[in-house]
Amino acid sequence: MTVNLVTQLEVKSHNSPDEVRRPEKTVVENVTVGDYTIGRLSFEPGWSWADCIKPVVQTDSCQLNHVGYCIAGALEVETSDGKKISISKGDSYTIPPGHNAWVVGDETYSAIEFVSAAEYGVKRE
Repeated sequence: MTVNLVTQLEVKSHNSPDEVRRPEKTVVENVTVGDYTIGRLSFEPGWSWADCIKPVVQTDSCQLNHVGYCIAGALEVETSDGKKISISKGDSYTIPPGHNAWVVGDETYSAIEFVSAAEYGVKRE
């Protein structure tokens, strides 16, 4: 297991993020503390990765790793090989590259992301 070393004491609020991205039906609010970028994600009802993020990043499926915690709402995730999971309030999750996702129901999906926030919704060069 990799051990991460934290070298400084720091706090930042997502209420005053360092960066905000707004693809369609999406809000990504990032703060960077030390060497870590942590994102607060909000996906509106009707959001799907294919409709809202794919046009930005221009890949066939999401190619990022995700580690996060769901604050509200529900999300369905399907990997390229057909495996599916449902994420809802109170769930922690990991998602490997090669997936699509969509909001389920009429509540905004909100989550905190610990791994991919710095790259989420950004075209890869």
